[in-house]
Amino acid sequence: MGKIISFHDLSVWHKAHCLVLQVYKETKEYPKSEIYGLTSQIRRAAVSVASNIVEGFERKSAKDSLHFYNIADGSLEELRYQLLLSKDLFYLDECKYAELVKLSEEVSKMLNGWIKSNLKSQ
Repeated sequence: MGKIISFHDLSVWHKAHCLVLQVYKETKEYPKSEIYGLTSQIRRAAVSVASNIVEGFERKSAKDSLHFYNIADGSLEELRYQLLLSKDLFYLDECKYAELVKLSEEVSKMLNGWIKSNLKSQ
């Protein structure tokens, strides 16, 4: 990998962005009664993952960066619960749920690797 200059250069951000796009695609079909409930909540959690990676990247100290990466990790866990709830409410079928969970697990592994690499550089 070349030199990392902006958040666009982070593979973890790219994967998180793909997760956001998939979440938006799947939640289009949620009931209209959920627009201000679960639909909004699940989208905000997904966006929070990618957004906090970006914000952490732009921080000037490793401590500040890690704070935002940890928030991203927390948002990812929140999203995983909301995906489970969506499946249990039959808003997501098993296949779509499995795809989103797999993608969230990939983001989680990459994010945890990124956090560890930033801890070493402190």
